[in-house]
Amino acid sequence: MLGSSVSVLILPIVVYSLTDSSTALGFAMTCYMLPNILALPFAGWIVDKTDRLRLVMISNSARLVIMLAAAISIFDGSLTLERLYIGLVFYGLMEGVFNPAYSALRAEVFTPDIRNAANALSQISIQGVRLLGPALGGMLVSAASPGAGFALDSTTYLVSLICFAMLGRVLSAQRKSRSQAARETAPSFLGTDAGKFDDSAARIGEAAERISDASGGAAKSSVLSGFGAEFMEGVHVLRRLPWLWITIVAFSLLNICYTGIVAILVPWLFKVHHGLSPSVYGVAMAGTAVGAILAAVLFGSKRDWKRRGLVAYGGALLSGVALLLLSVITWVPGLVMAMVLEGFGMMMFMIIWEISLQELVPAESFGRVASLDMLGSFALLPVGYLLVGRLADTIGGIPSIAIFACAGIAILLTALCSPHIRRFN
Repeated sequence: MLGSSVSVLILPIVVYSLTDSSTALGFAMTCYMLPNILALPFAGWIVDKTDRLRLVMISNSARLVIMLAAAISIFDGSLTLERLYIGLVFYGLMEGVFNPAYSALRAEVFTPDIRNAANALSQISIQGVRLLGPALGGMLVSAASPGAGFALDSTTYLVSLICFAMLGRVLSAQRKSRSQAARETAPSFLGTDAGKFDDSAARIGEAAERISDASGGAAKSSVLSGFGAEFMEGVHVLRRLPWLWITIVAFSLLNICYTGIVAILVPWLFKVHHGLSPSVYGVAMAGTAVGAILAAVLFGSKRDWKRRGLVAYGGALLSGVALLLLSVITWVPGLVMAMVLEGFGMMMFMIIWEISLQELVPAESFGRVASLDMLGSFALLPVGYLLVGRLADTIGGIPSIAIFACAGIAILLTALCSPHIRRFN
């Protein structure tokens, strides 16, 4: 996350150095998001059928190579918009694999007895490095070049691979321990009938093998329909939980507004409209992390929260008000404070959302539900990025910030009309 927070800050600077067009940045974000979205339905199915940790390591290895290539291209002056777009396509594809795998991995590790504290501490650590990342990115751009930031990002992916390898050894040891305990307790339950069970299992296995041989061709032809059934199982889980599916629908629209402002218009506001240095922009983005850390500390300090639906949506509304203030504030400390409020509000929502997923979704379906959550949240973002960038170039960035912030607030208020949202606890 440290390296990614540096790259998130540097990417708009790189695009605006190649072209002053907000539309170009919107298209760059679309190149990143579209393959991310297309990968999610398949990624969720794969996550539930294979080793989640292995998927995390494969996707991070690929992103290491991409960021290293980006750094080299900037250093030797060969980076063009077209090459940047291609790199973002592959980066987004790998992120589409990583996110549901990592979410399912956290759900496995964060057991119910530590869930509130673990999620809060996880977010505090992530936001802590995001606090450092933007300021570090601003200094790297000012003192060296954007290539130094991408090089740092590739190095942090290497560190992450080492950390996940260590986690793999821990999980492997735990699984071996559970397997050994199961073998030791099996005879006490089965007694002298254990051999009969073994014989029965062998006969069943032989019968299954004969059936498999007879229907091999049909099985191969039904892979696609099997995937469809697995995908729909995740949909059925969501349909039974109104809090989840209503929020996913609401945020599929809300993310167009909020993410469009933060990713497209906030960099324009600081770099182009106010003419501020990259380091000031870095401080403002670090303010988002400060607000998020404060929210995580506040949430993690209590074991139980009442009216979590209202608290979560109240945080999201606070974030919308903060983004709206960006369209009227011109004082730099005021802009930074607005970003602090934006980070605080969204973190209150994000922690409650993550915990509700971990509490409500069965472990065997978590990958598919997590991918559907991300699919709903991200599906309209490519269109949103293009829309935000185009509107900003047409009517101006300041009116666009106000329009999208007000639209986001309206979406949240509409969702709050549902008792499933207001009464969620």
